[in-house]
Amino acid sequence: MSRKRAIAALCALAALATALTVLLIGAPVAAGPLAAAKAGGSGGIALLAAAIAVAGSSIGAAIAVAQTGAAALAAISERPELFGRAMVIVGLAEGIAIYGLIVAIILIGRA
Repeated sequence: MSRKRAIAALCALAALATALTVLLIGAPVAAGPLAAAKAGGSGGIALLAAAIAVAGSSIGAAIAVAQTGAAALAAISERPELFGRAMVIVGLAEGIAIYGLIVAIILIGRA
């Protein structure tokens, strides 16, 4: 496994661990015992879906940034005037994680 892929996998595991921590610790604290009894368990499924959305988008973003960042650095080293264009492409790859976060916020709001 290459170093870039190992770093991307480590970032993805960190995102998954964070999402699961929020799911396991944040759900009972935020909902309270009475709200959990009334909800019938549907809130937990929404929180699980939000965690999966954040973890999946973070994994995708980590892989995309690893690939586009390496290509951007190679292009900039040969032609420094491509800096702006290269950073826009890397920024678009980072946007994938933001989309997952937005979906998670929507899912938590509906829980």
